[in-house]
Amino acid sequence: MRLRQVALIARQIAPVGTALEAVFGLKAGFRDPAVRVFGLANVVMPVGGEFLEVLEPIREDASGARYLARRGGDAGYMVILQASDALAHRARLEAEGVRIIAARGEGRYRFSHFHPADCAGVLLSIDSVEGADWRAPMSDWPPAGPDWGDFASEVSLGITAVTLQSRDPLAAAEGWSMLLDRPVTRAGDTLELRLDQGAIRFIAPVDDDGTGVVGLDVVVTDVAQVLANAARAGAIIRDDAVVICGTALRPVALPG
Repeated sequence: MRLRQVALIARQIAPVGTALEAVFGLKAGFRDPAVRVFGLANVVMPVGGEFLEVLEPIREDASGARYLARRGGDAGYMVILQASDALAHRARLEAEGVRIIAARGEGRYRFSHFHPADCAGVLLSIDSVEGADWRAPMSDWPPAGPDWGDFASEVSLGITAVTLQSRDPLAAAEGWSMLLDRPVTRAGDTLELRLDQGAIRFIAPVDDDGTGVVGLDVVVTDVAQVLANAARAGAIIRDDAVVICGTALRPVALPG
């Protein structure tokens, strides 16, 4: 199982996309018309073999619009994982009583969106792509469109971790441990679930809402240059992370 895509949600996509391009060198690779069924518009931006999606509500009754109001503005929204068999995970979690709010079980691309109330307040999806090796760094990913490789960033090379906040981080971590069938480990003051590729971290609240995606680790070619880009763009820099769309994007160096 790997961390494949993280979604942010904003009142407007355009300024968020502009900031992501200016600071992290990301490019708009695909706009998926399928998300309109959820009352949303989107843009998907490749980050190495992972993806950052920015969503915008286009209907007042969309759940994303209610989420924006609850979080008090632009914020992290969704975690999408890729596994070898999404349907097997769906069956396992349904047996545990986890509710499904959207699903697709036919065709090459299959997914299950699990109710945020059963996932510590975070929208989680476990997806699979038939015939694609999910372990391959640049494996096929239909939500990013057929030509996403043409929009690769020369600055940002991957997303290695997502951070979730909770008023009870231990309970949240233990809940996700069941969801993902992974053990909880501790890294300093942070609880963590290690995936085959990527990690999910759990921390105490950083805002009044107390739930949701609040941070990402983005591997970049030059950390200092990204922070300089952020300063030049007038972005908020906090604890060596760049705050874009209410989410702390921390540039990290290539391992090794």
